[in-house]
Amino acid sequence: MTDTSSLTFKVASEEWEFEQIHELNYQTFVDEIPQHQGNGQGRLVDKFHQENTYVICLCGERVLGMIALRDKRPLSLDAKLDDLDSYLPPFRTILEYRLLAIRKEYRNSAIFAGIMKKAFYMALQGGYDIAVISGTTRQERLYRHLGFRPFGPLVGSGDAKYQPMYIDLASALKLRQKSQVLHSDKGRAAEQVLFNYLPGPVTIADAVMEASSGVPASHRNVSFVKRFYAFRKMLSSKLHADQVQIMAGSGTLGNDVVAAHLALLPGKGLVLVNGEFGERLRDHAIRAGLDFTVAETELGATFSEEALRKVIRDIPKLAWIWGVHCETSTGVLNDLDMLRRLCQENNLKLCLDGISSIGSCPVDLDDIYLATATSGKGIGSLPGLAIVFYRDDVVSGDQRLPRYFDLGYYESKQGIPFTISSNAVEALMTAVEEGDWLTRFENVRQWSKELRDELEVLGFPVLADKQCRAPHITTIALPPSLSSVALGDQLAAEGILVSYRSEYLLAKNYFQVCFMGTCQRPTGMMSYFLRKAMEDADSIPSKNQGD
Repeated sequence: MTDTSSLTFKVASEEWEFEQIHELNYQTFVDEIPQHQGNGQGRLVDKFHQENTYVICLCGERVLGMIALRDKRPLSLDAKLDDLDSYLPPFRTILEYRLLAIRKEYRNSAIFAGIMKKAFYMALQGGYDIAVISGTTRQERLYRHLGFRPFGPLVGSGDAKYQPMYIDLASALKLRQKSQVLHSDKGRAAEQVLFNYLPGPVTIADAVMEASSGVPASHRNVSFVKRFYAFRKMLSSKLHADQVQIMAGSGTLGNDVVAAHLALLPGKGLVLVNGEFGERLRDHAIRAGLDFTVAETELGATFSEEALRKVIRDIPKLAWIWGVHCETSTGVLNDLDMLRRLCQENNLKLCLDGISSIGSCPVDLDDIYLATATSGKGIGSLPGLAIVFYRDDVVSGDQRLPRYFDLGYYESKQGIPFTISSNAVEALMTAVEEGDWLTRFENVRQWSKELRDELEVLGFPVLADKQCRAPHITTIALPPSLSSVALGDQLAAEGILVSYRSEYLLAKNYFQVCFMGTCQRPTGMMSYFLRKAMEDADSIPSKNQGD
């Protein structure tokens, strides 16, 4: 028996791990189960080895157990059963579990449970609808206990007989509450996060986390300064902006920087408000003492070009417009091209809060006077860095500006006038340089369409009007019979994080699904629990009490 505290369950990545996998493969499927002929080498390399992902159990540097995951068709079962799909329920994506093996002396529930739990979570995180396995007939009862269902005839021959089995996502989720294998024994707090659909903190790619964990470098280090300068040039070019500065702080700091620079301009301004974050821009403008008026529209809607033209005509000495690109609170994406066109026609400076859009959907900052972003949302890095893009003609270097807000001062100091964390910067650079934004944008667009189609079938209204919905944020207005807190807590207990605890969401009984950072397709989990919530509506409190 092995102390479970000494066990590690992980994805195999090291050469010595793979070597032991080949040895365990031979011991199990040649020596013990006569599935393959012996080769005298004591090691068996699986024919799909290059396509396999191996989940392994380690004790120190010894591999005690393994299972292989593979999703490339034809699957191993495709070769054993004609028309495999005809035996299965409808699905979009399929994963196969293979080569489950545990060393004889360690065949205890802790190792088996840990391997299967890790494989289960990986299937969910990978967005698979269904998983199949060839379960040894000796352990069919155990596979059933996990939620696998047998189908088709036995495969294999002689003493190596297997029962094809499958597990669908909904069954796995329901069984997780009952199964001692898949359910955490440490309570809700120990449940793993399967899907993170928060607007922040977002799920962060392994490469970004690794970049953040290096030895801290001095912000005066010559090589760091050079790399930082090159990165700023690349980032500004990527968004079609003239310049960009990066500073320690949040997106709120970035918007304070914008307000401080607008205070230097003559003339009046116009702040656009169609949700909570537009209201926050209004607050920034008030605190900065700006001379401005406000244009508002209802929640879930965007601004009419005709109405804005009229507002612009009616404001004497109007000099600038400041608005939110993606109104996070409602899931509305305001029309940037329309705003840019109006500003160009009327010789106005356009300022943009792009905190929730940059990195999550296509954004073109050409001719934008000032714009803000942050490291910890769509870009998919650690929070803590404010990003301010600006045109070359932005007024700066004025002593009326606080030193920390002065973009000209940053530029005069090669972008690093004050201490900044090299770890946070390295993470940000890795997130931008290695992130495939075009693929991400297309995935998010498709996932949102699938989600909204499911919501429509279930009768859950999406707040934003169809013509102005952000591709990466879906805000759902719940009926009075459902509590956003009860539903959000229920989803969190299942490892699905959605946004519902912010004051503005609580007040309206809204919850949100946000595709930001390194996110996953939501498979059928979301609709499963929403449907269940509708069925259980009578037992769920109808008000968000006590929050």
